[in-house]
Amino acid sequence: MDPQSLVDYAASLDCIHCGLCLRTCPTYQLTGAESSSPRGRIYMMRAVAEGALPANDPTYREELDFCLVCRHCESVCPAGVRFGEMMEVARDSSERAHARTILVRLARWLGLGVVLPSRWWTARAMDLLFVAQRTGLARLAARCLPRAAGSLAHFPKVPTWRERRRWLSRPETTAGERPAAVLLEGCVMPELFAAATRASAQVLEACGRRVLTSSSHACCGALHAHNGDLKRARELATQTIERLDALAGDSTPIVVPSAGCSAHMKAYGKLLEDDPVWSKRASNFARRVADFSEFVARELPAQVRLEVAAGVGRVTYDDACHLCHGQGVRTPPRQLLDRVHGLQRVELEGSEDCCGSAGIYSLLRPADSQAIFERKWIAFQATGASVLVTANPGCQLQWHCGLARHASQAQVLHLSQVLAAALPTSPGA
Repeated sequence: MDPQSLVDYAASLDCIHCGLCLRTCPTYQLTGAESSSPRGRIYMMRAVAEGALPANDPTYREELDFCLVCRHCESVCPAGVRFGEMMEVARDSSERAHARTILVRLARWLGLGVVLPSRWWTARAMDLLFVAQRTGLARLAARCLPRAAGSLAHFPKVPTWRERRRWLSRPETTAGERPAAVLLEGCVMPELFAAATRASAQVLEACGRRVLTSSSHACCGALHAHNGDLKRARELATQTIERLDALAGDSTPIVVPSAGCSAHMKAYGKLLEDDPVWSKRASNFARRVADFSEFVARELPAQVRLEVAAGVGRVTYDDACHLCHGQGVRTPPRQLLDRVHGLQRVELEGSEDCCGSAGIYSLLRPADSQAIFERKWIAFQATGASVLVTANPGCQLQWHCGLARHASQAQVLHLSQVLAAALPTSPGA
């Protein structure tokens, strides 16, 4: 096996083994094992690249799976190691070197290969979950599947079909036409958190933008890249570029209300750098991608007065890992919340620590995910907040399930929902 196909070997040599990453790594905090730390995983990657450790070594595979790829280690690394990028390459090579069980391969093919890339299949999957929740089948499944019982029992209610309607781009006359912005709806978010998607569009309109969405696009490929399927991630990246560019050309900003997706799409240039057909176009596309929070903080006019909605009490904000560590975006979400008159925001201790969501990690490793969440729960209680605000659907799901397990009555809202509810009810209000 070509070592370069396993991991960016030169980048792995940048690690100076200083240990600063240890205090930020959620899996090391759980186990105290060196192999469960970023530098321990890098050591194993280098051992595989040098032929000292087989790529199908069970401990190596387990540590790759155990990592949440929260990238907190990147924020504190003095050497600038690109750990998230290395993990994607390592997982991709590991998947090809060591076949999983038939059931796992089937589940991955069904979830990553069939459902997520298709709007139709994603909607049908949510329809089935909707029926299971309303008929009690979900509770029965929770009793029959102890490993996933916590996730199933506290999974948020799937909205009705009417509530899950997609945002439709509104036609506008040529006279006085506003500049456009493309809103990425994504795969799961408009099905499970449709209110947040519509709220994102409403806020973009308040920014003076004509909001465009694609009826044919579903998935950006972020979950595929994070879970060791770079081939499919590249295919979905080219589809994303092609379909979103078709809406308004290759100069319109792409606004993404999912931190995991915006971080991934900003890296399209790197993902497709070896593709002679797509490399230049991917780099141009990536430069136009903005996370919802950074775009709105920049574009929302100062004269738009935001007033806190009734029933919103003390609020705390939890940083999404792929927003603060993956993109370095920390201030804009807080600036936007502080613009809402009457809103009381308190800081959450350890807000940059991972909540345990990590894409589909909370579904694949529910026990580890819940153990990591417990520190966040303790910190949340200390704030006295009644509303938890986040900027990523995976985190939103994790917080919803986590608070439900603790019988908390606190609300979990996407940043866009807080802002949309605070907008003036009429022009000039």
